[in-house]
Amino acid sequence: MTRVTVHTPETAPEDSRAELTALGKQFGKVLNIHGAMAHSPVVLQSYVALQQVIGDYGTFDARTREAIALVVGNVDECTYCQSAHTMGAKAAGLTEDQTIAIRNGKIDFDDKLATLLELTRQATANKGSVKDADWQTALDAGWSDTELTELSTHVALNLFTNYFNHLVETDLDVPAAPGL
Repeated sequence: MTRVTVHTPETAPEDSRAELTALGKQFGKVLNIHGAMAHSPVVLQSYVALQQVIGDYGTFDARTREAIALVVGNVDECTYCQSAHTMGAKAAGLTEDQTIAIRNGKIDFDDKLATLLELTRQATANKGSVKDADWQTALDAGWSDTELTELSTHVALNLFTNYFNHLVETDLDVPAAPGL
């Protein structure tokens, strides 16, 4: 059971209401993660701000963003995020088998994506550090310096949500990700 109140737009602190309402409309309901984040306006506003910046300036398509989130959630062992991003990844065009392969680190369906996700896995597991050879492999595969540096924001956003879910023990309210 989650450690904090999962708010609705009506019960949320005033400084969380507009964003929580907008997220509820975007996802068709207020997800437990968002309702719990609303408990602290600084948490919800930080999440919304990072999502907004990525939406305004990010270079990755939805499929790539969801794949990054799946890797971070797997490395960080966040059940909630692996489940939510499995759902998002399928909506972005990945198959369930591909989401499992991504979480397992065995991407055999897209060589370019595999190089980016290897950097994601390393950055998540190693406090941001990645191997020079793997950075170069990603460049050689066609990723730009801009994209590879942008990766840090995606990893940070996903670690933020993973850590939040671990901290408050967010109850799962989306279909569970398939087991590995």
